[in-house]
Amino acid sequence: MRSLLDLIYRAAGGLAALFMIATLAMVLTGIVTRLLDIYVRGTDDYAGYCMAACGFLALAYTFKHGEHIRVTLLIDRFAGGTRRAVETVALVVGAVVAGALAWYSLRLVFNSYEFGDISQGVDATPLWIPQIGMAAGTVVLFVALLDDLLLTLAGRPVARLKSHSNEPARVE
Repeated sequence: MRSLLDLIYRAAGGLAALFMIATLAMVLTGIVTRLLDIYVRGTDDYAGYCMAACGFLALAYTFKHGEHIRVTLLIDRFAGGTRRAVETVALVVGAVVAGALAWYSLRLVFNSYEFGDISQGVDATPLWIPQIGMAAGTVVLFVALLDDLLLTLAGRPVARLKSHSNEPARVE
């Protein structure tokens, strides 16, 4: 199960990287075509869609690398069982928030599809398509938070993704 979860987190991170490159491609396309007096419709809109997908898909990957900004000012003051309890509460709150965000993101995609919503820009893209990146990213973040929560409740150290260098994986 650990290898499957890690594969999901890495896949989301890889997709985020691809969407980052796509954002760059859209921005550069817009700049170059404007300089050449060529009109390519929707480059600004598609750059925005790619940027949103990149940001949301990177959430779980970044979290599982331990790279999210975490407020440890309070948690670091505790040790042992108290620290574990405070971290558990933080993970529960995070999982509830991420779960709600995932639920409503999925509903947004479904409703946009059902109602046939299209973007207001010149691209007239069905909105459910770019919203998939946000929904997928929030679902994977929810899974990552549940992963850490279940490990913490079991008294096991949280699993961090190993970097591709020779450095060992960090454990909090």
